[in-house]
Amino acid sequence: MKLPPITLEIIGNKLTALAEEMCLTLQRTSRSLYVKETADFCCALAGPDGRFSAYPRGIGVSGFVGLDLTAAIEAVGPLEDGDVIVTNDPYRSGGLATHLTDIQLIRPYFHDGAVIGYGWAFIHCSDIGGRVPSSLSPTNQEIYQEGLQIPPVKLVRAGEPARDVAALLAANSRSPEANEGDLQAMLAALRTGGERLAAVVATHGSADVLAAHGDLVEYTARRARAALSRLREGTYRFTDYLDDDALTPVPVRVSVTVTVSADSLHLDFTGSDPQVEAAFNIASHGTAHAWITTRVLALICTLDPSAPLNAGLIAPVGVTAPEGSVVNARHPAAVGIRHATASRVNDALGGALALAAPDVMPAASSGLVVPVVVAERHAGGQNVQVLEPMVGGTGARAGSDGVDGRDSGISNLSNNPVETVETEIGVEILRYGLRPDSGGAGRWRGGSGLELSFRVTRDDSRLLARGLERLRFRPWGREGGGAGAPAELVVASAEGVERRVGKIDVLALRQGDTVTLRTSGAGGYGDPFERPESEVLRDVVSGVVSPGAAARDYGVAVTGQGARAAVDPEGTAELRAAGTPASGAHVLGPERDRWDGLYDETTADRLIAALFRLPAPARHGRRVRVLGEALDLLPDGFPSVPATDRELEGARAGLLEAVAALEDEAARSEGELP
Repeated sequence: MKLPPITLEIIGNKLTALAEEMCLTLQRTSRSLYVKETADFCCALAGPDGRFSAYPRGIGVSGFVGLDLTAAIEAVGPLEDGDVIVTNDPYRSGGLATHLTDIQLIRPYFHDGAVIGYGWAFIHCSDIGGRVPSSLSPTNQEIYQEGLQIPPVKLVRAGEPARDVAALLAANSRSPEANEGDLQAMLAALRTGGERLAAVVATHGSADVLAAHGDLVEYTARRARAALSRLREGTYRFTDYLDDDALTPVPVRVSVTVTVSADSLHLDFTGSDPQVEAAFNIASHGTAHAWITTRVLALICTLDPSAPLNAGLIAPVGVTAPEGSVVNARHPAAVGIRHATASRVNDALGGALALAAPDVMPAASSGLVVPVVVAERHAGGQNVQVLEPMVGGTGARAGSDGVDGRDSGISNLSNNPVETVETEIGVEILRYGLRPDSGGAGRWRGGSGLELSFRVTRDDSRLLARGLERLRFRPWGREGGGAGAPAELVVASAEGVERRVGKIDVLALRQGDTVTLRTSGAGGYGDPFERPESEVLRDVVSGVVSPGAAARDYGVAVTGQGARAAVDPEGTAELRAAGTPASGAHVLGPERDRWDGLYDETTADRLIAALFRLPAPARHGRRVRVLGEALDLLPDGFPSVPATDRELEGARAGLLEAVAALEDEAARSEGELP
């Protein structure tokens, strides 16, 4: 460190306040509902090295603190005072942009002719073109279908707007007015940042401000290492699954091996599936990218809540992410629904880290973020809006229930007020509340999921629900706590005919149709039969647990309703004496247990290792073929639907034979076998 601690503290607080004021400026002047209400945006200050040295607390998206501006800045070349870079390209920006609807702006701040820092702002725009309204669909198979790709270019040149670039952006969006309003809000935020930074320089001098950038990151890195040194050293592994890739019924595996060594972590994603021909890939570039380290940042900030937010948080984290895997995809892989995979990475990391910090880490959270989008056509064009960014609950942990209806696993987005939603789009909200009996049972109960039900009031509307997950594999519980309830999406026609749907691309809606999304609940922690009867009764009275679930899951008999509800001591004693609650470090749920009975860890490792020995274009198709042939021998809907022992034995024998054949093929292609 170069600066005295007191000076560093003063400058650091001023720079953090600068970043927060940028965020407030952006939010107050933005146009689209998803920015001004949901708060899918952020601003920050980076040093001349392109790393964030000051990041806001409590406003905007918190998980992007580890992003790096360097690749985007270098791609543009020399910069002048008043320039502003724009990009949304996950590949050409080095992972700064994480999908095409996240528009990034960067402005260099100069003092005496030299860069003294960079202002950064991003927003999630309503639409950037592409195949579907809102641009994002799980079934997009390459990034070209996801909208306009903007390599790093200058949106503003020496203070003058680049009208040709602005025209190109507007011509490739279904909501150009909203996008333009949000771009102007970002530019205003960057101007605010520049003015505030100039004031800090005027007070403290450019030398101290330049030193502060590096010192702040170094200081946070030391704090992060001190926090991680409290973990139990060793190597820990956990795997989790996306339900499928939206194009086939084959689940997508995410595996992570965490090595805790002194004051650092290494995350090895070897064993994760090859990139898929759908929109679930993450363009991490093999770095400690935000979408594969969010759980680690949360752990560090839990162990040290006052650590400053900046790039130093990821300094102790190393990553191995095989190139061409679902967590390190290569162009032109689609990445629009990368947050669904990031949620599963989060859960896999949580499962592994729970073995290193059993008293700190919670059970799995709901594991999904579903921006429910309604797009409607009208005479003036199209209206594309996110009604709600639906999540579920937070996982329970030792000593505390999970939080109901809130999950900050990878996102701290706000919900949209019902009144604003009904003003902006042609829907009537029928219910928005907690989902009963969704949180995993436990000594400490998992957080409840949410239920959103709305009626469409206009014809020619369309529904999109990107990121819909945990329909099959439940959020897991810990230390005997139960898994959460799976998610479900139900669409009812105006005539009352209901149908359950899975992952959707674009679903046409008519006036009078009703859409109901019930998100997954989070995992519970500890033996549910050890939960005090008074706490179970409180859950029943509040409506998050039904009397039937209280008896079935907790062994507590409840009589009466509402204020008259009471525990039946004799019935409770009988239920608890007869019950056999689950046990084990992780309770994965029946669907995952069935899947593991077909495709155990050893078999999965063998198949994935063999796939990565094939040419990259062949991997996805071969994986789908091998596992699809096994699923064809099992009942429709497996593993949500059970199979007989005989069916499972036959499918597993065929799977093992196919894996062995693929291993031989890979060996022959590499010259190891004749």
